[in-house]
Amino acid sequence: MRKLVSWNVNGLRACVEKGFLDFFRAIDADVFCIQESKVQAGQIELALDGYRQYWNYAEKKGYSGTAIFCKEEPLSVSYGLGLVEHDREGRVIAVEFPEYYVVTCYTPNSQDELARLPYRMEWEDAFLAYLKNLEKKKPVVFCGDLNVAHKEIDLKNPKTNRHNAGFTDEERGKFQALLDAGFVDTFRHFYPDRANIYSWWSYRFKARQNNAGWRIDYFLVSDSLKDRLVGAEIHTQVEGSDHCPVEVVIR
Repeated sequence: MRKLVSWNVNGLRACVEKGFLDFFRAIDADVFCIQESKVQAGQIELALDGYRQYWNYAEKKGYSGTAIFCKEEPLSVSYGLGLVEHDREGRVIAVEFPEYYVVTCYTPNSQDELARLPYRMEWEDAFLAYLKNLEKKKPVVFCGDLNVAHKEIDLKNPKTNRHNAGFTDEERGKFQALLDAGFVDTFRHFYPDRANIYSWWSYRFKARQNNAGWRIDYFLVSDSLKDRLVGAEIHTQVEGSDHCPVEVVIR
C-alpha cells in the first residue's frame, strides 16, 4: 500500500509559514509531490526526516518549480520532458519505483486573455507523448496542478467561465485526450457524480469562504493500475495555499 499526496503550495516558503510541515507530518505520505514551489536551489532547507528530496527549479526566480519527497529510494529520477523548449520552468519530475513511475507536473497556465494558450497546446501534446513513452516500460501515476477543470461539475461557475483560462474547450479537450489515451482520473473513478468538491479557490471575492472553486489538481493513473486503487481524497479543509492537497492510495 502506498499513499501519494500532491499539493500546489503556491510559494513553498510562504506555505511553510502557514503550516505546511504540520500537514506533511500528519499525512505521512509515502510520496509527496509539490508544484509551484517558487524557490531556487539553496533558498529553503526542509528537514524531512526519512524522506529523499528531488527538486526541479525554474530558470526564472520566484516562478513555477516542482519537487518530490519520497520514503523509498527510486530506481531512477528524471527532470523535465527532455525537450529544451519545455524544460526551462521546472515543471516535471519523474521518479521510478519497481511497480510504476510517479510524475509530478505543473501544467502551464493559459493566462489572461489566453495569451499562452497556443504554447499550452504544444505542452499538452509533448506531455502526453512523454507519459506514453514512460508507459512503454511500466505503468504511470501522475499528479499535480493540471490547470484545467475537466467538466462542468468540476467548477462552481461553468457558464461564466466557459472561455476563460482553465475551462476553454481546447484545454478540456486535451484533458479528455489523456483519458482517451488510457489514463484514469482517480477522484472521478471513486466519485463520478460528487459535486462541489474543489482543489483551488481564487484569493479574490471570498471564493474559498463561498466554496466558489475549481477542481484542477489531480491524480491520474495508467488504466492497468485501476484495480489497485484503494481510495482518493481532496483535502479541502487544509489551508496554507490557494490550492488544497489531493491524495490517492494504491495497493
